[in-house]
Amino acid sequence: MALKIIFMGTPEFSVPILKSIHNSKHNILQVYTQPPKRKNRGQSINLTPIHKFSNENSIRVRCPDKLSTDEEFNNLKQKKPDVVVVVAYGKLIPSKFLNMKNIKFINIHASLLPKWRGAAPIQRSIMNLDKETGISIMKIIPKLDAGPVMMKSKVKITKNSNLENLSKELSILGAYTILESLDVIERNSENFIDQVEKDATYAKKIDKKESKIDWSIEAKKVVAKINALYPNPGSWFEYKGSRLKVIKAIEVEEKGRPGQILNTKFTIACSQNAIQVLQLQKEGKKSMSVGEYLKGNILEIGYNVS
Repeated sequence: MALKIIFMGTPEFSVPILKSIHNSKHNILQVYTQPPKRKNRGQSINLTPIHKFSNENSIRVRCPDKLSTDEEFNNLKQKKPDVVVVVAYGKLIPSKFLNMKNIKFINIHASLLPKWRGAAPIQRSIMNLDKETGISIMKIIPKLDAGPVMMKSKVKITKNSNLENLSKELSILGAYTILESLDVIERNSENFIDQVEKDATYAKKIDKKESKIDWSIEAKKVVAKINALYPNPGSWFEYKGSRLKVIKAIEVEEKGRPGQILNTKFTIACSQNAIQVLQLQKEGKKSMSVGEYLKGNILEIGYNVS
């Protein structure tokens, strides 16, 4: 028997998961997403990726500023879903919602809980040089990302993993995993296992200050941060008054003062080893290879970038 579902999500990461449910036997009653935002001083309205997908597929959408109103509570109560699926919605679910009888609230979180609870699990797992990450499907409770887990699925983090490609990989993994989870729930066979609280770590929101490269750390950690923050907000440094965003870099075995340009390959020393910049972007310009950059710019060997 198909389940009646309400879906709550906002960014591109959520779209493959909503699409997977939409294409399944289950019935999506309604979608919740963040309200549209005005762009360019009120000229045009930007719908969220979930809102756009829902419109394209004739799925009813609600985008309230607040969930904690009687109107939203009564709407959910009247719809009588079996399951509410939450994926990067961007709003906390009120406790009175979670206490509704006969409705299961589940969340798809992009980490192997209890590791990396919080807003930026994908970025933090890359920055931490983790070897693996994954998807956890958990029951939502009032405490953030602390609910019991019913299913996990893992992926490897490689030296080529960045925020963009790992997010896509995890989103596709979530699209498969949610269907497995819904089938288990449909059979009333779900088993939620409590998280081990002492093993919990937190993935705090990325601060823009973290974008500036710190040359006093090891090269492998600099590369990890570049990957973790690509494409947004990106990692950057200043060279002779010009801000350069690093798109791609590798670690190389070279020595020098932290921040020192070591050769014409745009190799920059760190506290241990160095990074070789492969691709970069000047402010207001398109991304380019270092070779293209050097056609119009001369590197001063020995100069310390900041």
